[in-house]
Amino acid sequence: MRTPFGVNPQVLALALARMSESVGNSFLIVVLPLFIATDFITGATFGLTEVFITGFILSIFGFVNSPLQPFTGRLSDSTGRRKVFVLFGLVLIAAASFAYSLATTYWHLIGLRVLQGVAGAFIIPTTVALVNDLATEDNRGGNMGTYNTFRLVGFGVGPIAAGGVVAGGPYAIPFGASTISITGFDAAFYFAASTATLAFVLVLTLIHDPEIEPSDDGGSDSAFVIFDPRGEKLLDPVFALGAVSFFLAVGIAVFATLGDIVNTRLDQGPEMFGLQFAAFVLAQILLQVPIGRATDFYGRKAFIVAGTILLVPTTLIQGLIPDLTLFSGVISDPWLMFLARFLQGVAGAMVFAPALALAGDLAAKGSSGATLSVLTMAFGFGVAFGPLLSGFLVAWGFVVPFAFAAGLAAVGVLIVLTQIDEVMVPKRAIPLVGKVT
Repeated sequence: MRTPFGVNPQVLALALARMSESVGNSFLIVVLPLFIATDFITGATFGLTEVFITGFILSIFGFVNSPLQPFTGRLSDSTGRRKVFVLFGLVLIAAASFAYSLATTYWHLIGLRVLQGVAGAFIIPTTVALVNDLATEDNRGGNMGTYNTFRLVGFGVGPIAAGGVVAGGPYAIPFGASTISITGFDAAFYFAASTATLAFVLVLTLIHDPEIEPSDDGGSDSAFVIFDPRGEKLLDPVFALGAVSFFLAVGIAVFATLGDIVNTRLDQGPEMFGLQFAAFVLAQILLQVPIGRATDFYGRKAFIVAGTILLVPTTLIQGLIPDLTLFSGVISDPWLMFLARFLQGVAGAMVFAPALALAGDLAAKGSSGATLSVLTMAFGFGVAFGPLLSGFLVAWGFVVPFAFAAGLAAVGVLIVLTQIDEVMVPKRAIPLVGKVT
């Protein structure tokens, strides 16, 4: 059974579960910096500034879960089971989210973020592998696009709602003949735990492991290969797709830590920066499904090539907008930045879901967990590395982080053109598809 759009019903249920979990998890992006700035959190800082500690606490999630993803992906291949890994990760997410309400020191927060990073390593590669297992070559792009769209809706909604939940506290909760008062922070943490619990229930009741044979090499390192073992190309195609995913994530993330500088240079408020940050997610939500479906018809590579090409100017121009005069009187700089971020989101929609679908096409039977974890790991590293990179490079000029990220995207264009071939047979041929095997 499939929905009218060719999406497997279990993929849709899994997408809803990931959306629920992402709403709560993304709450922390807004809530934790506010929580750290209060008197609730005390303890030794070892001479480090509060700003640095905040950035470290936020980034450690990516640095913990990314290197663990190939391991958990291979482990799910070797057992032939995905669902139990997702459920275990959701339990950890829920427990850590609740435990934030008990935290009183920086070390508590670091420990809980590490725990959530471990949880992410169990959830991310296994859910993507489940989507791949449930899809077929004819609808893999549409299923990947649907899954990513719902996940991004959750990621986008969470930060918007988080500020309101914190600001609305304290809350008076009736309890028998008395009333319990909870702070806005505790309410946010409880809400994050409840969304992970809802995701757990959805996965437990609606998802079933597909019939796949356990991979004989699921516990080895063979899925992570840098050079092409066939000798036809320099790079293994899955590693090449991972590299492009890393470059994409860096290009997205360099913007995240420059809020104060962007607001000052564009003479705008934090609300406008929030809109600009969300523009990338908005484009992804609107385009992931139609682009994913289009790759099922036309092939994957052409979209990845077009997306990486578009990523170069849309990343670079973000560093040039404060000094541009070309569009003066036509569109204000803040809205020009919004447009640049939206177009960068268009580029991202043309790269990541098609890259996942192409990696799924390349994955040997029973090894999609290990294969797709290369891409999810690379993207996670890029998201964690980008903010640190921009914070370092901006000292040499506002444009420098964006120029560096655009340079990485240009390298990505060359990699896609020279190292990646189409695998599926497109229903209709278009330019740049490359060799069909």
